[in-house]
Amino acid sequence: MANVEKFPRTKALDLARLEADVTAALPVLPNRVIPPPLLEPLPDYVEHRDGVSRVGVLAAEAVVRDYEAAAKEIEAMGAELVSAAKKCEAMTADVHNAIAFMRDTASAYREEAKKIFKRIEECALFTEDVRKTCETVKRRMMEDRSVA
Repeated sequence: MANVEKFPRTKALDLARLEADVTAALPVLPNRVIPPPLLEPLPDYVEHRDGVSRVGVLAAEAVVRDYEAAAKEIEAMGAELVSAAKKCEAMTADVHNAIAFMRDTASAYREEAKKIFKRIEECALFTEDVRKTCETVKRRMMEDRSVA
């Protein structure tokens, strides 16, 4: 059997040249150094124990920081609820004041209605008395004319 090559021979792949070609094709970005995030100190309620591995320390810190951030958010919601409760209390006091004002106003309207009612009836009685007096005077005048 003849020694037949199944694949034609190609040049060897030059990895250094390939990396240089890819790097040249990439856009030039400004060199920005991104500072590491500023980590808050650990909360007072935890402290590292001796002998914990670096991975354990970092994992524990990450978890406690997440929990602490959540706890602060919960406290912030509590502060918002206290503020909302104070607004509700103030609004409730205002409502009670408004209700008292309405009751006083309604009472004053009733008193005014009572005065007007009495005044109208007094005027009606007075008018009736005037009418009767006029009729009496008119009748007497007619009687005096007939007698004379």
